[in-house]
Amino acid sequence: MIAVRFSVPIACWRVGTAREYLESHELPPPATCYGALLSLVGEADREVHRGCRVTAGLLNEPGNAEVLRTLWRFKDAKTLQGNKENARPDFQQLRIQADIVVWVDSSDETREATLERRVRVAFREPGAVDRFGGLSLGESTHLINDAWLLEDSRPPGPCRAFLLDEHGSLTLPTWVDHVGSTGTRFAVGAIRTIESAPTFTTMPTIG
Repeated sequence: MIAVRFSVPIACWRVGTAREYLESHELPPPATCYGALLSLVGEADREVHRGCRVTAGLLNEPGNAEVLRTLWRFKDAKTLQGNKENARPDFQQLRIQADIVVWVDSSDETREATLERRVRVAFREPGAVDRFGGLSLGESTHLINDAWLLEDSRPPGPCRAFLLDEHGSLTLPTWVDHVGSTGTRFAVGAIRTIESAPTFTTMPTIG
């Protein structure tokens, strides 16, 4: 297991059921963190490391803000994308100056080049990584400012992490079906304060 610390100036980890008001989760879901790690190592195929375990923890209490932005909604299926008839303003909740630790454990991966190993390489030999675009944690415009590798997986201080708990009250996506919703998978858990790396069995499996 290893961990990566991210500083994210602005982000929205959108609640999947949010419609009129785009509410954000308290911390990034496992599926979102997995996407950021894939981007970090330059992997475009999200199936490659399916089965690894990923979760996140907050080192601080991010600020909250709201913005009014234009969103595209398909009121009429016959109207082409980008037409002003399908645009409307809505409020979006933002998390400000989030300090985050993301853990990845590849114990269940069978391939030699595991995600855990590739993340290490990305920090030790950045020139060996072939990637494109910005590095974000959430929407493509919500860019990561800094990233540090935590080799020992230990957070630099107490953090609130999402851990598996069958009696928990929080459900976060571990895999998102971008075409419909039937393929989306979730993990049930709770946010707990920890001072060391989470145990393997408390981390959600991707996929």
